Amino acid sequence: MSESLVVVNFKTYETAQGASAEDLARKMAGIETTARLVAAVSAFDVESVVEAAPGLEVWCQHLDPVGFGSNTGWLHPLTAIERGASGTLINHAEHKVSLEHVAMLLEQTPEGFSICACAANIEEARALSALEPTFVAVEPPELIGGEISVTSADPGIVSGTAKAVKEVCSSVGVLCGAGVKTGDDVKVAVQLGASGVLLASGVTMSEDQLESLENLVYFL
Repeated sequence: MSESLVVVNFKTYETAQGASAEDLARKMAGIETTARLVAAVSAFDVESVVEAAPGLEVWCQHLDPVGFGSNTGWLHPLTAIERGASGTLINHAEHKVSLEHVAMLLEQTPEGFSICACAANIEEARALSALEPTFVAVEPPELIGGEISVTSADPGIVSGTAKAVKEVCSSVGVLCGAGVKTGDDVKVAVQLGASGVLLASGVTMSEDQLESLENLVYFL
């Protein structure tokens, strides 16, 4: 994978929901960069964000491997795709699932639909990579939402994950996240072997979201 990936997880931040999600997506779509920018949005916002920012890649934050029928409260992958989603996060530290859940989701989604499976450590990343998702993102839970980037606090987990994943399946891309906020963080992540980054508050909670986005991709 030659292009670097920058995934912005909108989570349920007030600054990245509803009309604010649409506004942030338009800012992302307007960035001039060779990087691949992705907005991971609330299921409620998928369709409106796709419409607000044509051309921007939009993912869900979670999906469930269910069929049509009696599945109250679950998120059906084909409905997400129908609404314009082209990928999803899964197994985020804030919404953990089983390996079986991830495997079943991979079986249910069509070719070309990106699945980024999140891992807390190298061991979990290795196990997830055996399922052959599109990406594995390593995020130490204790650093998520913090002020110190994983690339500074624990660079070994980034390089170690990149090595472990490639040993299991060379086609799986590796992302890193937790505390990532600046272009320097992204630069180091790539130098450590990552294909890109997964971040949230560094953009969503920024006083100037556009400036933060531009800073993130300056190196790419």
